[in-house]
Amino acid sequence: MIRDVLHLIGVYTKTIMKSWFQYKVDAVLRSLAVFLRESTGIIVVYFTLLKFDTLNGWNVYELLFLFSLLFVTYGIMILFFTGLRDFGGTVRNGGFDRYILRPRGLLFQIIFVNADWFAAIGHGGLGIVLFLISASKVGIVWSFDKAMYYLFAIFGGVLIQGAIFLFLATLNIYLLETGSLKELFYWNARKFAGYPLSIFHKAIQTVMLYVVPFAFVNYFPAQYLLRKEDMAAYPEIFLYLTPALGVAMYLLAYVFWRFSLKYYKSSGN
Repeated sequence: MIRDVLHLIGVYTKTIMKSWFQYKVDAVLRSLAVFLRESTGIIVVYFTLLKFDTLNGWNVYELLFLFSLLFVTYGIMILFFTGLRDFGGTVRNGGFDRYILRPRGLLFQIIFVNADWFAAIGHGGLGIVLFLISASKVGIVWSFDKAMYYLFAIFGGVLIQGAIFLFLATLNIYLLETGSLKELFYWNARKFAGYPLSIFHKAIQTVMLYVVPFAFVNYFPAQYLLRKEDMAAYPEIFLYLTPALGVAMYLLAYVFWRFSLKYYKSSGN
């Protein structure tokens, strides 16, 4: 059974990659376009910090390290959750009905039948570049424990974002169109996540901690490694919650998904 599932995942992945990279020059240019588009904001932050030196005690390389976690986790996440990101369109055009008729788990199909490789390479590549630029200049003394923490933080950050996508995708069963909610609760919240949580108003901090917990994707993992002074405003336990929170959020989103499937009605095409 497990061998069959792994084989099917391999077939899906191979087919998707062939589809996305059918035109190699176009694939390279589109991935590069994503990389350059996301780099623009980073360049603005870089030159701004050169002028003002620090942002609430965070220097330019520490901010780049903070951004690197955000881009690396998104780059990995979108390989698995592209189908959830685009699920609203799948429901509206009747594509979800085809998944229901196939003898495989619905969520399995949605996760593995598509992957946005251009976004994954563009975002993930930028995250790796930012990590390579900043990791040696922020005073981190790397050890086995810190390396393992970093890997588990990446894992948790991927699951937190995947859980948000799964929850928003599930809402399409009830609402059909959730583009505005996705813009509000994911893309806009993600914009705040590129900066230290402590610089924002308490209301925004509350949202980033307890509603759309992007603070656990990059801020607290970065704090564990950097130990900046503004961490004093938050409980120390927050430094260790990212993997557990990711698993818990994803399980809750999955339960909501399973419950909501009972209420799905085809939208036609």
